[in-house]
Amino acid sequence: MSLLQIEQSPHRRWNPLLREWVLVSPQRTQRPWQGQIEKSSSPARPQYDPSCYLCPGNPRAGGKKNPQYTNTFVFENDFAALTPETTAGQLNQSNLLIAAAERGICRVICFSPQHDLTISNMELGDVRRVVGVWREQYSELGAIDWIRHVEIFENRGEMMGASNPHPHCQVWANETLPNYPAAEQLSQQDFRGKQRKCLLCEYLRIEQQEGARVVCANKHFTVVVPFWAVWPFEVLVLANQHYTGMDQLIGEAETGLADILKRITARYDNLFGVSFPYSMGFHQRPTDGEPHDEWHLHAHFYPPLLRSAAVKKFMVGYEMLATPQRDVTPEWAAGQLRGSSETPLP
Repeated sequence: MSLLQIEQSPHRRWNPLLREWVLVSPQRTQRPWQGQIEKSSSPARPQYDPSCYLCPGNPRAGGKKNPQYTNTFVFENDFAALTPETTAGQLNQSNLLIAAAERGICRVICFSPQHDLTISNMELGDVRRVVGVWREQYSELGAIDWIRHVEIFENRGEMMGASNPHPHCQVWANETLPNYPAAEQLSQQDFRGKQRKCLLCEYLRIEQQEGARVVCANKHFTVVVPFWAVWPFEVLVLANQHYTGMDQLIGEAETGLADILKRITARYDNLFGVSFPYSMGFHQRPTDGEPHDEWHLHAHFYPPLLRSAAVKKFMVGYEMLATPQRDVTPEWAAGQLRGSSETPLP
């Protein structure tokens, strides 16, 4: 089956990281593109919002007051989903009702004191500072003897669950390896054991060779719409070198990650004419003290917009009951993103 054939008829694509199929139905897209017709208009945000609990000097929801920070600001989440004080314990009834206590640490990272910024329109040096904080947090939390995984993620936009538009992200450090990183670890271990190669190094080589799904790249990172993408404009940000974690990013590599994040988020904003909503997160090696050479640093972007700011895509119906499904092909989505400007919206 050729690439041209699969772009024109229903087919399944295999996700080698999660070891699951996604159903692609490209014949359903035989209609005009409307990505720049229906646009979301929202009032411009001020640089400082006295009612924002993340702006400098303001009281937070938990009652604590923010310092007058001037660049990045890290604090323990006032309403943490995981806490380090959780008492150990397990439940097991007939190997059917199984539960276990889970310790963790949850932090919030404010990217900037300015309320009206996003990664796309921050200065490159300021985004690099954020990348440096991510690296520091990964190393610091990962060095705690009972922490096994550090998840750095950003929810942008109200529809993606962001409770505040101030530029920020979260860090959740777990006592155990969460589901999706655990699945990716098994896949990467298995591929390395059988092929004697890194799964994502080899995948990146194929994508660079074919080019159809590559969106943008620099010396250190490449953005692709993955062959197995589920979300309409999902992308995978891949390190060009075999880094296993953020702690290995130094010098130009930090700048390279900051640059590629600015460029892909600007493309998202320009394609849809909105401050583009998404969930983004980094996957990197576990912090259990093992080398985990099978791991390859990467980030996932999962955006919900389908054809316009008014048409969204969530997992419903067949996708909840059978298997994930998408209409637009990854190759088509990559073409739309490649054609979008990297100039930040004002």
